Amino acid sequence: MRKASVVTWLRLARVFQKIDHASAEHLRAWGLSVAQFDVLAHVGTTEGLTQQELADSLLVTKGNICQLLDRLEHSGLIERRQERRTKRLFLTQAGQKLFDDVVPAQERMIASLFSTLAPEEERALLAALRRLDHTLQ
Repeated sequence: MRKASVVTWLRLARVFQKIDHASAEHLRAWGLSVAQFDVLAHVGTTEGLTQQELADSLLVTKGNICQLLDRLEHSGLIERRQERRTKRLFLTQAGQKLFDDVVPAQERMIASLFSTLAPEEERALLAALRRLDHTLQ
């Protein structure tokens, strides 16, 4: 790896650290943990997930998924609906409103953090993310 590439990756790592910290603080202001937002984001974009499908796709794996879902259900943000022999997860009206409010605010916050990258670093990041996305698919 060339020296310039190493420096770019280190700067990108710092940006991701800033995003992680800023995201946690930002979400806390909305009354959400990163794990709770992760659930809302998955259920909000793919309603009707089973609990197992959700667990397989979560970024945050700490803690018990059942307890996390119980807390979100108790706070009125998600609901479990029985469909055939499986319970599926859906956002409630309150959950949908919170999702609709938080996601754009979160995207703006992340975009502002990425604005500190030089154009060549942003291109390198986007290329790496495309390769990663292709690999994961």
